[in-house]
Amino acid sequence: MEGVHVITPDYINVHITRSDGEDGAPVERRFKKAISVLEFKTKLELVTGGSASTMKIKVYDNKNNFVCDVDNDSALLGSYPIDEGMRIHVIDNFALVKDFASSDSAERFRLSEEEYEKKGDTLRSFLQRNKLGKYNEEEMTKLKEQQQQELEEEANLAAKVLVGARCEVRAPRQPPRRATVRYNGPLAGARGLWIGVQYDEPLGKNDGEVNGKRYFTCPPNYGGFVKPVYVTVGDFPEEKYDLEDEI
Repeated sequence: MEGVHVITPDYINVHITRSDGEDGAPVERRFKKAISVLEFKTKLELVTGGSASTMKIKVYDNKNNFVCDVDNDSALLGSYPIDEGMRIHVIDNFALVKDFASSDSAERFRLSEEEYEKKGDTLRSFLQRNKLGKYNEEEMTKLKEQQQQELEEEANLAAKVLVGARCEVRAPRQPPRRATVRYNGPLAGARGLWIGVQYDEPLGKNDGEVNGKRYFTCPPNYGGFVKPVYVTVGDFPEEKYDLEDEI
């Protein structure tokens, strides 16, 4: 439709699992939609220990329904229908890494650091030879630069959100919710900056307290914490909701 523009966030938060099922709980990571699928696979090497050249990627929604395969290395990640909170399932041959890992801890316990370094069949030596994880200096540098850029962009957005301002929260797959900004800053144990809001209606998850630490005070279920990218500050008068009419 002419004149209508759909704006979506530049980054996507997803949950990552492996086909061998050895990782336990899914790992949450944030990726830029503008990277290529090949770059995405390379970044997944750091999380899963798999190889970008052989891994296959499947996407599942929040109800564990299959969405699509991510199979075009030259395509942009954002060209696939991957929404916030979906699961990225990586299929690859992790057996070699797993076999190393199963005995590596005991081996390191028995040997001194110098003796461990001399061995050629350890998990560390395998990762070093194949330039995986923290031993891929080029990729680790890129990752740190990307993380720094993300934090700077987030800080710029957060600087425009003043405590006491009226706002509208537009989170993925949720209707817009009006609120008042009550907090702006970091949360203990969470990455980056967060905006604490008091919603106009009881559609929040807390009363301004998270994991035993209080950041602001409001009635129960009126409080919430969201990333700055989802908060729009402006002239948003408080709306009156007749909750008694709702089922």
